Amino acid sequence: MELAILSVSFLIFLVLGVPVSFALGISCVLTYLVEGLPIATAMQAMISGMNAFSFLAVPFFIFSGELMLHGGIADRILRFAQASVGHFRGGLGMANVVACTLFGGVSGSPTADTSAMGGVVIPLMKREGYSAAYAVNVTTHASLAGALMPTSTNMIIYAFAAQGITGMLHGQPVSGVSIGDLLFSGLLPVLWVMGFVLAAAYWQAVRHGYPRREDGSSALPRFPGWYAVLRSFVGAVPGLMVIAIILVCVAKGIATATEAAAIAVVYSLVLTAVVYRTLTAAKLRRALSHAARTTGVVLLLIAVSNMLRFQMSYLEIPDAIEGLLKQSTAAPWLMLLYINIIQVFLGTFVDMAAHILITTPLFLPIAMACGVGPVQFGIMLLLNCSLGLVHPPIGSVQFVGCAIGNVSIGETTKMAWPYYLAIFSAINIVTYLPFFSTWLPSLISGHAVF
Repeated sequence: MELAILSVSFLIFLVLGVPVSFALGISCVLTYLVEGLPIATAMQAMISGMNAFSFLAVPFFIFSGELMLHGGIADRILRFAQASVGHFRGGLGMANVVACTLFGGVSGSPTADTSAMGGVVIPLMKREGYSAAYAVNVTTHASLAGALMPTSTNMIIYAFAAQGITGMLHGQPVSGVSIGDLLFSGLLPVLWVMGFVLAAAYWQAVRHGYPRREDGSSALPRFPGWYAVLRSFVGAVPGLMVIAIILVCVAKGIATATEAAAIAVVYSLVLTAVVYRTLTAAKLRRALSHAARTTGVVLLLIAVSNMLRFQMSYLEIPDAIEGLLKQSTAAPWLMLLYINIIQVFLGTFVDMAAHILITTPLFLPIAMACGVGPVQFGIMLLLNCSLGLVHPPIGSVQFVGCAIGNVSIGETTKMAWPYYLAIFSAINIVTYLPFFSTWLPSLISGHAVF
């Protein structure tokens, strides 16, 4: 009865267009009232879950990304990418892929990546003879790297959502997930996605003869020379160093992930305001404002998800899932396939942060019972969520790209299947080949990571 009230009311509020945080919070409160629990219990659940030092990483990562976004780092990264691969067929599209992937490591957000890089590259690609749908697809799918990079706030959110979830893997007890391990676990999948999206961009450019200019020519720009590549690389390196700072600080034990995020903020501020002098007072105010609003949305989601976790525990939902697993005769690989299908479907309707917070307590125990560790599952989940960002009907990142390119969602979706294939392949690689997400963190930490 209580579970039905919680689920149905949440779905009704979503259909009515109520923001996810409020829809989830109101649904939980209604269920509390039906159960006869005091509302003070809900407030305690919200506040107690927020009392964690690791959550400070969320505003720090967001603010660091905003500083880089408003500080002109995107232009420098794009110049390096153009110098490197711009002379190939579809070179501007391939440069876009490289630039979006690299800037995703700076911003940590697919949406911010699409806004920053797309605002520069999509109009440029249209002027150079590329179709708007092609330009938008290349930009949005390459921007998904931001969800798996060390600066990703979604990794912090997942680490919180996985707190307290225990299981046995390879005869060892496993509980929760290390943020440090997560930061390294997404790097190989990012390279896979970037390589596949590069291949798709090149194939479509050859197939459609891009660039096709108004004068009918399709001549390619000449290679600018290695000196130009080196010079543009030197210009881009300071911005990309924020990724290295975070990884080195965590890997060497110099700082925790939260402290590394704070260091990244200081570095970003000095770089954009003092070294490049591109961060004006007005841009700083905008960066602070955007970071504060985004942080408020994320932390409110985390707070109400604490109520949901309490509800699930009170209704004994984890025990019910465990009972179903013991009765199930499905092979582990098939169970994981079901999880991925459900996650992809949910990702097309629910915001990424909400998706992570709501589904992790439900599916992580099942994945662990199938032999998938919390680090590996985290990358699976982030990839599944990422696909929802570029797929109708929600497709928030795709909407941003289409707005910049002045093209319809339907037109971009027709050309998107090679890029969907790139994400699907990465999901399956991570799901069925654990080393793809666990080898690097195991190597860095010196102990087995699952």
